This record gives sequence, structure tokens and C-alpha cells, in this order.
Amino acid sequence: MIIYLHGFRSAPASIKAQALQRRVAEKGLADEFWCEQLPPEPGAAIALAERRIARCRAERPALAPMLVGSSLGGYYATHLAEKHDLRAVLVNPAVVAPLSLEAYIGPQTSIYTGETFDFKAEYIAQLRAMDVATITRPHNFWLMVETGDEVLDYRDAVAKYAGARQTVLEGGDHGFSRWSDYLDDVIAFAGLAAR
Repeated sequence: MIIYLHGFRSAPASIKAQALQRRVAEKGLADEFWCEQLPPEPGAAIALAERRIARCRAERPALAPMLVGSSLGGYYATHLAEKHDLRAVLVNPAVVAPLSLEAYIGPQTSIYTGETFDFKAEYIAQLRAMDVATITRPHNFWLMVETGDEVLDYRDAVAKYAGARQTVLEGGDHGFSRWSDYLDDVIAFAGLAAR
């Protein structure tokens, strides 16, 4: 099972989530992909993902789910992967989310749904509480960044995930423009084989 965690102001309708979902389905694995709208409150988002992780483990104890996290979803995926010993693909992850998101406290609008939500000041404390200071299982992580990311400094992620598998591509943007080139490799990293 691939558990996809989207970014801040994003949604399951994001380009990356949709592309991966389509590719998983093309391989006959449509039931191996999960992506839900994450609540704006970090604690609630983590609780939702943890319920899905627990369900996956109960249904198929021999095959652990894998996380894919984009931007803020990458921050969440890091926390969850360390806590539950899971593999994770991190796409332009928000390494310093508590700092970078302080500027967004207040009303926000989802890019894909148009829905508005309030990003509260207390959410920053929740993000700080889930910070992973040091990666203890670098072999579980695959970092994917593009140097042209206009939102986050890719070098922060390269340093944070030292020792992990890293794909660092010149140019690009925060949306990770070459995502479609890596879909099959991501599915393989999850341990899934076409049916």
C-alpha cells in the first residue's frame, strides 16, 4: 500500500498524487493507493494517516505500507516513517515546516479544491512536537528534490537526509517537474509488483 500525503493547501487532486494513482492503477494495483484530504490541523492529519497505517498492518502484516510525502506531506511522512519504521519517498519535503509555515497563519485557500480553512497559530506547536531532529534509519528514505524549488531550499533536505537515497535534479520547481519519470521506481520502492 502506498499512502500519499499531500502538501500544505494541496489535495488528493494534486498533479503528483493523480499521476501516481493512475500509474498504480495501470499496473493492476488500484487498491494499493490511498490518498485522502488531510485536515489542516497537523495532529489531526497525523491521526488520519496513522489510522490508515494501522489498518494496512492489520490487513496485511507481511507487507508494510510505504509513505509518499510532498512538501508538508514530506514532513509528516518523515515523522511517521521514523515512528513506525516505514519506508518513505519525500518529494521536495518541508524540512523546517514550523518555521516556513509561520507566515501562513490565518485564512488559507486550497489550491485544488478552492475551499478555505484557518491555519491556526497553535498548529505551529503541533508541527514542532513532531519534528524529527535526526534520521535514525536513513535506508528507509528516498529524498527527491529539484534545485529550482522556489518555495523551499533543497539544500536543507539534502543535509537532513544525509545517508539516505537521494535524487537531486538540477532546475525544476516545487511541484517536482520530473515526477512522471520516477513513478515506476516509486512503486518498486514500495515493494509492489504489477499484477
